[in-house]
Amino acid sequence: MELELTDEQKLILKTAQDFAKSEVLPKAAEIDREHRHPKELVARMGELGFLGVAIPEKYGGAGFDTLSYALVLEEVSRACASTGVIMSVNNSLVCDPIAKFGTEEQKQRWLTPLASGKLLGCFALSEPEAGSDAAAQKTVAKADGDGWVINGVKNWITNGPVADVCVLHTMTDVSKGHKGITAFILPMDTKGVRTGPPDKKLGIRGSQSCQIFLDDVRLGKEHLLGEVGGGFKVAMTTLDGGRIGIAAQAVGIARAALEDAMAYALERKTFGKAIAQHQAIQFKLADMATEVDAARLLTWRAASLKDAGVRHSQESAMAKLFASEVATKVAHQAVQIFGGNGYVEDFPVERHYRDARITEIYEGTSEIQRIVIANQLLKE
Repeated sequence: MELELTDEQKLILKTAQDFAKSEVLPKAAEIDREHRHPKELVARMGELGFLGVAIPEKYGGAGFDTLSYALVLEEVSRACASTGVIMSVNNSLVCDPIAKFGTEEQKQRWLTPLASGKLLGCFALSEPEAGSDAAAQKTVAKADGDGWVINGVKNWITNGPVADVCVLHTMTDVSKGHKGITAFILPMDTKGVRTGPPDKKLGIRGSQSCQIFLDDVRLGKEHLLGEVGGGFKVAMTTLDGGRIGIAAQAVGIARAALEDAMAYALERKTFGKAIAQHQAIQFKLADMATEVDAARLLTWRAASLKDAGVRHSQESAMAKLFASEVATKVAHQAVQIFGGNGYVEDFPVERHYRDARITEIYEGTSEIQRIVIANQLLKE
C-alpha cells in the first residue's frame, strides 16, 4: 500500500477540507441541536461529487477510488458526523451495490441520479427482530405474475425519512435461510411504502432514520437487484465496503475530539499554567493521537485492498472495529480533558462523545466484527 497520496487524491482531499471547514462545521451544532436533515449540505455534496466518489463519471460519479472516498468522508465527519453518515450510506450502501450487481438499465435509471446527487438512497436490511442475523428477517417477497408482492417492516433505516430510493432485502424463500434472501431496488414513492416518524437518537441527530412499512408493495422484475436468492451476497459484499465508510467516519469523529481537546488544553490553565503542560494531559493526548493514526492506517489499508480488487472482509472488519472503538475512547478522553465544560452543550466534545457511540453498533456491531475477523483467521 502506498502511503503517499496521488495528486488526484490530494486534490479531492483539499476540496473536502475546504467544504468541511467553511460550510459544514459552522452548521454542525445547529444540525445536531435541531435534529435537522442538512439538505443544503447534501445538495452541495452532490455538486462536489461526494455522493458517488468512487462511481465512474459515466454513471454520474466523481470517478475516484475508495481511498479518496475514505479521505472525503473523514473530513466531512470531522466537521459533522451526521452529514458524514448521510454521505456514507448513499456511497457505500446504495451506489456501490447497484454499480456491482445492477443491470445496465438499472445503472442508467438509478445509479446515475444517485451518484450525482439528484436522488438520495437508503439501505434496508435490519428489522425489529433481525439485525446481525440477516436470515431471521420476516419481510417476504412473493412472486406474482411477472413481478413481486412485498410485505414487512424494516428498522433503523438511515436516510429513510428523506430517501428517494431503497436497496431492499427480502426473503423470497424462507426455507432456504440466507440463500433465500433477494434484493430489490425500491422507489420510495411506490404504493404501499410508508415511513414511520424519525427515530429519536442519542447522537448523529441530523442523520434521520426510521422504520419502513411495506404493505402489498408491487415491484416488477426490473427492480430485482442481482439474482433471486442472491441477496445475501449483495448484502455481505455491500457491508464489507460499508465498513470502510464507517471506519472513516469514526476516524473523523475521533480526530474532531482530539483536535478540540488539544486546542482546549493549550488555552485552559490550572495551577498557573496551561493544562497541556501537565504530563497527565500530555499522556492522554499522545495516546489519543497514536490511536487515531493507527485507525486511519487500517482504514486506508482496507480501502486500498478494495481498490485493488482483493477480498477485504477481514481488513474492513478490523478497520471498522478498531476505528469505532478508538472514536469512543478518544471522545471519552476529550470530555475528561475538558472537565465540566465537556459535559455541556457550549463545547463540541459532548456531541463527539454522543456521535462516536453509534459507530460501534451500525453496519455490524463490534461483536460481529470480531466474529468476521475470527472466521477469516481460522480459515487460513
